[in-house]
Amino acid sequence: MGCLTLNASFEPLTILPVERALRLVIDRKAEILEVDAGRRFRSERRELPCPVVIRLVRFVHVPRRFRRQVTNTFLFARDGYRCQYCGRHRAGLRSREFLTRDHVQPLSAGGDNSWENVVTACSTCNNRKASHSLAVSGMRLLSAPVEPNHVELVWAVRRITDVQAKYIEMFYGADVLDALRRHEHSGAA
Repeated sequence: MGCLTLNASFEPLTILPVERALRLVIDRKAEILEVDAGRRFRSERRELPCPVVIRLVRFVHVPRRFRRQVTNTFLFARDGYRCQYCGRHRAGLRSREFLTRDHVQPLSAGGDNSWENVVTACSTCNNRKASHSLAVSGMRLLSAPVEPNHVELVWAVRRITDVQAKYIEMFYGADVLDALRRHEHSGAA
């Protein structure tokens, strides 16, 4: 498990490897807010607890609004790791089946790689639909594809502990935390 890194304003920024978080603490660029009491790191001269949450000492400017590119990692997380045609979860796919990206309006018919035009599809459904429109293929989507909230998207692909979750909730609110928990459970099923 990594270490949740907060901005000086307590805004969650990212999950860092524990070793990187310790380097920031040792360099006095961050302070430890929460620790894993069962783990400690020792050097010849120092002993430090294992940080679970750190806070940067100085504020780091983060651009407010930016569009996340559609990657399969984020796409599959947005769709709960389920085929948007048959509803099967990745855990229920047969040995030679896998999740793929499908273009609702095929690229050959003028479709693009926007969030509103791509969905997660199992390889079987994607092959069945091929480069046809939904009408021609006779297939229907389980839900309409939309661009996800950028905060939800960034944190959907990260695992967070209950201690880290309280900081996510404190900054973004219970609605975002609930959405993250739904993503976490859908990815593990």
